[in-house]
Amino acid sequence: MFNVIGTDTYLQEITQWPKEYQEMAKKVPLQLANNPFVGDHLSYPFLREKRIKEKIIYYLIYKDLNLVLLVAVSGKKNQQATINHIKQKFDEFRVYAEKISRLVS
Repeated sequence: MFNVIGTDTYLQEITQWPKEYQEMAKKVPLQLANNPFVGDHLSYPFLREKRIKEKIIYYLIYKDLNLVLLVAVSGKKNQQATINHIKQKFDEFRVYAEKISRLVS
């Protein structure tokens, strides 16, 4: 099983969603803990998305750390801008994931 952790940004963005979507989003970490490769991959096998109706959750898989990092959410309208932002922050997310991995181990 993978550890699934949401970044502060992710957790804050989820609270802006309607309650119905928030309830669905709460189930995503459980699903990803068992199989992080269920979502669609985006350019890289470790960058994936999981859809909840018209909302999209983006996450990074760190197999070597046994960790899934939930990093952002978006709608269809700003999907590409969000993906580009995540790609620019790959190195920062890696450092963050390594720190988290040491804490949860």
